[in-house]
Amino acid sequence: MFAVLKTGGKQYKVQAGDTLRVEKLAAVAGEKIQFNDILMLGGDSLTVGAPFVNGAAVQAEVIDQIKGEKTIAYWKRRRKHSSQRTRGHRQQLTLVKITEILASGAEKSGVKAAIGTGKAPAAAQE
Repeated sequence: MFAVLKTGGKQYKVQAGDTLRVEKLAAVAGEKIQFNDILMLGGDSLTVGAPFVNGAAVQAEVIDQIKGEKTIAYWKRRRKHSSQRTRGHRQQLTLVKITEILASGAEKSGVKAAIGTGKAPAAAQE
């Protein structure tokens, strides 16, 4: 069975046992989390959400909080000014291992929902 989930503005096709690097989540290593934004479930029968599949979820375990590879941005201004600037950036990521895909009963599981560390809308915080 596979699922397509949405987190951090990206979509991921996952199966049980997969390891993912996703945008940073508010969770610590060893904690169990649950992704509730499931776009599609596949396996014996295909279920496509509109936009999400009701009652479906993907449970995962947080392995570690990591940083991505370094990206370098370099600007050089020519003509009468010989100025240049170099900036580096390392994206903060969360390493998760998918443990289980639930086709139904996600509300009753009692597992903490996966929430990013960015600014969430007021409705999502309640």
